[in-house]
Amino acid sequence: MNIVIVGAGKAGLNLVRHLSMEEHNITVIDKDPKLIEYAVNNYDVLGICGNGANFELQKEAGVEKARLLIAATSSDEVNVMCCMIAKKVGARHTIARVRNPEYSKQLHFLKEELGLSMAVNPELEASNEISRILRFPSAIKIDAFSKGRVELAEIRIKENNPLIGKPVSDIYDEYKVEILVCAVRRKDEVFIPSGDFVIEKDDKISITASRKHLSSFMKQLGMYEHSAKNTMIIGGGRIGYYLASQLIELGFRVKIIEIDHDRCLELSRLLPKAEIICADGTDKEVLLENGVEQQDSVVCLAQIDEENIITSLYVSSLGVKKTVTKVNRVSDEVLSSIGVESVISPKNLAANRIVRYIRALSNSDGSGVKTMYELVDGKVEALEFQIDSEKEYTSVMFKDLPIKDNILICCLIRHNKLVFPRGDDTMEVGDTVIVLTNGQMKMTSLSDIFK
Repeated sequence: MNIVIVGAGKAGLNLVRHLSMEEHNITVIDKDPKLIEYAVNNYDVLGICGNGANFELQKEAGVEKARLLIAATSSDEVNVMCCMIAKKVGARHTIARVRNPEYSKQLHFLKEELGLSMAVNPELEASNEISRILRFPSAIKIDAFSKGRVELAEIRIKENNPLIGKPVSDIYDEYKVEILVCAVRRKDEVFIPSGDFVIEKDDKISITASRKHLSSFMKQLGMYEHSAKNTMIIGGGRIGYYLASQLIELGFRVKIIEIDHDRCLELSRLLPKAEIICADGTDKEVLLENGVEQQDSVVCLAQIDEENIITSLYVSSLGVKKTVTKVNRVSDEVLSSIGVESVISPKNLAANRIVRYIRALSNSDGSGVKTMYELVDGKVEALEFQIDSEKEYTSVMFKDLPIKDNILICCLIRHNKLVFPRGDDTMEVGDTVIVLTNGQMKMTSLSDIFK
């Protein structure tokens, strides 16, 4: 697919990294020659230096032949203008990064009236992710499929956990809950486990289940924690604002620490039910004075990754049960090794959403990717497909299907019910199918899982 990306900053280069691995023909436009040079030297892309909102430059970049233009500059207004011009030049689809909360409320208008195919807000995506984690703090990370009918939770197996030494196949018989262990991270290795795979201490396991069965399972393991109703947010930027708005609606008590005085005044006006403190949230004296030890959870959203990591480690040492840490550069694997577990990367969340959209565009058989999440630091992908019509694999028993190696069909959703398929089960029209694969297989269609 021919794709043009306008903007080679952090967000743009992250998209380039994701999409170049999927073998698309990519052209990058940016005003900064150093950024263009970096993109061309490090990825298999073409680079053009100039203003991406210029009609002539877009024609030079081949936008009229592009299936998609993605505008990811630091300016919402420039991004929208780039997309409007691209539609006039001839691009079939356009995506704009739109971050301003005022514009986020107008996304329907932007898409319908201005011809945007999608508007992506990395900060809103991040706040949605954090909100899910705080509602189920027993998990390191939690994702939802099929409009919340299926949850995919990652948990760490700590010392004395009753699962240690048990093969995966024994879990259902012992705990009588409909769950599936679908991925395991053990040190630097990642496994999609078979039934005889034995769980060990310090494994991170990803579990698929309904919310009801997931909660029941965690209670039986002695790991269940109620949602974190007292939350301190360190950093009152866009993510902090979005998150506080969501948590207040859910009945959380929210305290925001923000160092910028003018921003504090603005937050006080926008969030009258939140407690706003004007101070440096990375200062331990400030944290102690404002009762960090009494909080159920702390979310670290400062601008600098290192400040978030250090603050997260500090509040954990004080006994805060749940911390969520925003980072953009450090990998989950590195952070996990030092005890930072629930990690959020806004740029990766936005990139995943765009990749999901592109894979759906690439699909031609009507069973394209509806939802996609990267797990285990990008080494595993969980994908949701919808079967809209009869296919060569429908009504065929699973034991007779030629499924590729390193692929696991986690579950089906049929008539709003969760089904864990066995050998004699079949996939049918109308089913939603959740599939796990290693991150090296880039699937755009359910047909891709078969040999």
